[in-house]
Amino acid sequence: MLWTIIGLLILFWILGLVFEVAGGFVHILLVIALIVFIFNMITGRRGR
Repeated sequence: MLWTIIGLLILFWILGLVFEVAGGFVHILLVIALIVFIFNMITGRRGR
C-alpha cells in the first residue's frame, strides 16, 4: 500500500513537471512521501 502511494506521487510529480500543473502542491506531496518512506525504512516492519 505504501509503495503504491509513493509510486503514484512520483508519477504525479513527473506529470506536474512536464505539464506544469499544480505547481508546489505536487512537490509538497512528494516531500511528504519521501519522509514517510525514510521513516518506514528506519523503523522497519513491526507487526504484520
